[in-house]
Amino acid sequence: MNRREALRIGAATAAAGLMGTNVLAQTRSLRVLILGGTGFIGPHFVEVLRTHGHKLTLFNRGKRNPGLFPDVEALTGDRNGQIDALKGRDWDVVIDNSGYRPREVKLTADLLKDHVQHYLYISSISAYADLSKPGTDEDAPLAKLADPTAEEITDETYGGLKAACEQVVEQTYGKRCTVIRPSYIVGPGDSTDRFTYWPVRTARGGEMLAPGTAGDPIQFIDVRDLADFVRLCVERNIDGRYNLCNQPRSVSMGNLLETSRRVSRSDAKFVWVSPQFLETQKVLESGEIPIWAPATGEFGGIALVSPARAVAKGLRYRDVQTTVADTLAWHAKRPAEQQQKLKAGLTPEREAELLKLWRARSKQE
Repeated sequence: MNRREALRIGAATAAAGLMGTNVLAQTRSLRVLILGGTGFIGPHFVEVLRTHGHKLTLFNRGKRNPGLFPDVEALTGDRNGQIDALKGRDWDVVIDNSGYRPREVKLTADLLKDHVQHYLYISSISAYADLSKPGTDEDAPLAKLADPTAEEITDETYGGLKAACEQVVEQTYGKRCTVIRPSYIVGPGDSTDRFTYWPVRTARGGEMLAPGTAGDPIQFIDVRDLADFVRLCVERNIDGRYNLCNQPRSVSMGNLLETSRRVSRSDAKFVWVSPQFLETQKVLESGEIPIWAPATGEFGGIALVSPARAVAKGLRYRDVQTTVADTLAWHAKRPAEQQQKLKAGLTPEREAELLKLWRARSKQE
C-alpha cells in the first residue's frame, strides 16, 4: 500500500435508544443542503434522506451527472468562490462531502453560519497523523501540513488538508457540527475500483494473487451504511467526531475473497504471497494491491481503527455478502470499457508476471 492508496483512502427506533441525551425526536421534514450530491457518496445521501421525507437542495457545478435528481432543487455554483446561489437562504443542516481545501470550506462555513443549525463535514481517516498502530480513535493527533498555505492535493497533503478543513468547521460551528472520518468507502457507485477489484477479479476465476495471509484484517464502510449514519446525525442532531469503518478484525482479506468466490460462483484459486515479495516487486508503492496493507510499518494500524464511538450512536453494518453481491451487480451495469479496465488492482498481465516470479522464488527456497 502506498500513500496515495491510503489516502484515497437496526432500525431507527433501536438506534434512538443509543443516542443518550442528545436525541431530538424527528417531528418534521428537515431542510438539508448538500454541497455536492451527484458523485459517489452524495446520491446515496440524497436517496436515504428523501426516502425519509426531508427536503433537499444540492449545490454543485452542475457538471457531474446533471439531471440525476430532477425532482430535487439544484443550485449551481463553484466552491472556488462562486457561492452567491447560497446567499439569503436558510437550511436546518448542511452536509459537506465535497470540501478538500480549508479556504473553500471556510467560504461556505462562514456564509452559512447564521443560516443553518448544523454543519456535517465528511472527512477521512487520512486526517490522522499516525496510522501505524491499532486502535486509533477520534481523539488521536491529526496530520499537519508542512506548508499551511498548500492547496494542491497530493499524497503528502491530502490528510493535512482534510484535517485543516475539519478545524475550520469546528472553529466556526463549535458544538453545532459533526465530523465523520470514513475508512475506504465501498459499494455500488464506487468508481475508484479499490474494493470493486477484489470481487470482480475473483469472479473471473482461475489462479489469483492474494496479498499476505487470509487472516489479515481489512476495514471499509459500505456507502449505504455511511448514508444511514449521516441520516441519524441529521435527524438526531448528533455532534462530535466519528470514525466510520467495520469493527476491527470483523472482516479479513480471506473473508472478502471467499465471500466473493461464493457469491460469484467462480473457481478462483487464491495464491497468498508474502508482504516481503510484494514490497520487492514494488506493488505496494504503485497501489496495485488496494484496500489491504501489511501488518507493520507506516500503515500497520489502518485496518484496526476504532469505530466504537459511532457504533454507540447507532452505526450499523450490512454483511460482507450483501456488499459484494451489490457491488458485482452494479459493476455488471457499467459501460463495457469500465468493466474491462478497472482503475485499481493488477492487470491480468501484471498478475501473471507476479505469480510466475512467486512460483520461481518458492522453488528456490
